[in-house]
Amino acid sequence: MNTASRKLAAEFIGTFLLVFLAVGAAVFGIAAKVGVDGQGPGNGVVGVALAFGLVLLGIAYAFGPISGAHVNPAVTLAMLLGRRMPANEAVGYWIAQFLGAILAGGILKLFVSSFGVTDYTGGLGTNSYDNGSINLAGAFVLEVLLTGAFVMVILLVTERVAAPGFAGIAIGLTLTLVHLVGIPLDGTSVNPARSFGPALFAGGDALGQVWLFILAPLVGSLLAVVLWKVTRTEVEEPEKLVAGSERE
Repeated sequence: MNTASRKLAAEFIGTFLLVFLAVGAAVFGIAAKVGVDGQGPGNGVVGVALAFGLVLLGIAYAFGPISGAHVNPAVTLAMLLGRRMPANEAVGYWIAQFLGAILAGGILKLFVSSFGVTDYTGGLGTNSYDNGSINLAGAFVLEVLLTGAFVMVILLVTERVAAPGFAGIAIGLTLTLVHLVGIPLDGTSVNPARSFGPALFAGGDALGQVWLFILAPLVGSLLAVVLWKVTRTEVEEPEKLVAGSERE
């Protein structure tokens, strides 16, 4: 398998793992009762936020040396706009990311429809607005800001002057933080692929509202690039770097 194919495979597998494991933590257990007589708490908001951060932490170190471990179209857009990857490669990343998320969404749907598993989110872990916690405008602004903060951290901690060996930790912790803020409001997207995969199989309102959770993170990515250019240290950038230097 050549380098380009390895990168696409890494993005496909990484995005699949992010959606299946992290969204799965919400679907299978955000409000579940566990333990003796089912009296113990489920994952809760904190548990699901940690699941997203920990999964991305592992993905960053596992796949970072291969593809940069974007596993998020908003991150790939930022890398493209920051001239840290070519356009044709970015398109391949987007396709791989959405396909990985779709496969994960399909398997989550299989669990709750055919394997006797309860969906504790009531919507396959999809995102929503006008849900009693936030309206459309609020969700859009929230997703722009949360994605902007998340992607800006990625751009800054993966620069040559940063400590790349610790980038995965900063990225994972930041994703945890944005989920702690966003889960109670709209479920937190900050990742168009993560939102589209489950929504495709949930259908209904989730699929009707997914446009916001695709568009707003991309706008947030643009914001991140602007902030990165304002605050970054002026040095020549490597082609890409997330968890570590790319290895051919």
